[in-house]
Amino acid sequence: MNNDTPRDKHAPRKRFGQHFLHDPNIIDRIVRAIAPQSAPTLVEIGPGLGAITAPLLQQAKRLHVVELDRDVIPLLQDHCAGLGELIVHQVDALRFDFQTLATAPQQLRVVGNLPYNITTPLLFHLIDQHTVIEKMIFMVQKEVADRICATANDDDYGRLSVMVQYRCKTEKLFHVGPGAFRPPPKVDSAVIRLTPHRPRPYVANDEILFGKLVNQAFSQRRKTLRNAIKLFLTADQIANLDIDPTARPETLTVEQFVRLSNATQHA
Repeated sequence: MNNDTPRDKHAPRKRFGQHFLHDPNIIDRIVRAIAPQSAPTLVEIGPGLGAITAPLLQQAKRLHVVELDRDVIPLLQDHCAGLGELIVHQVDALRFDFQTLATAPQQLRVVGNLPYNITTPLLFHLIDQHTVIEKMIFMVQKEVADRICATANDDDYGRLSVMVQYRCKTEKLFHVGPGAFRPPPKVDSAVIRLTPHRPRPYVANDEILFGKLVNQAFSQRRKTLRNAIKLFLTADQIANLDIDPTARPETLTVEQFVRLSNATQHA
């Protein structure tokens, strides 16, 4: 391993949402949460200058990384030289087909310090490829972590909570303060673990319709359920599912949203 740090050779770029992790204690906690030695196929999104990449590669001996910023790649490769096989995909993670890295179902363990500006669309992109993913361990903005892991009746519970929890078991592992990064972000972060359900406890007959219904419900979250989703179901139809039509959307569980979706004939 090259003992020289690459941090002073590359200025973080705002357009890529770059905040480089440097706290060794946090890095160690993240690596232990990932457990790289037991990973079938390990993929890191946004390795940057390799703070997590180097210890992951040292333990896993083979690591795929998806990095958009071409200028950091030589620094990353130099930093990780001699640690193992580093396979670099210079591409936008939002457009990358992660399924191409899997040689068997449920094989990928995907990790990364996700750029704040693309966290939500990237999560949905990955969840769409859940059949080849064993688990995901990400550092995200604390506010986003709170929303992902919130349950019904929590203030942070909403569309993101329902859509991610429909596909995955969600866990918030630990908090990370701004001082762990260079430059320090203006927000706190958290490390989360997402484990795709095998099998899913509740199955929507039409997942596109399910997504539309959930989106509509939370776009009108101050309204009662019967008013928020009146284009999907009547108050009587909602009541026939043993769901209170006067309830607020944020009080419903994922299972109840699935029931509503499966009772809908059209949208």
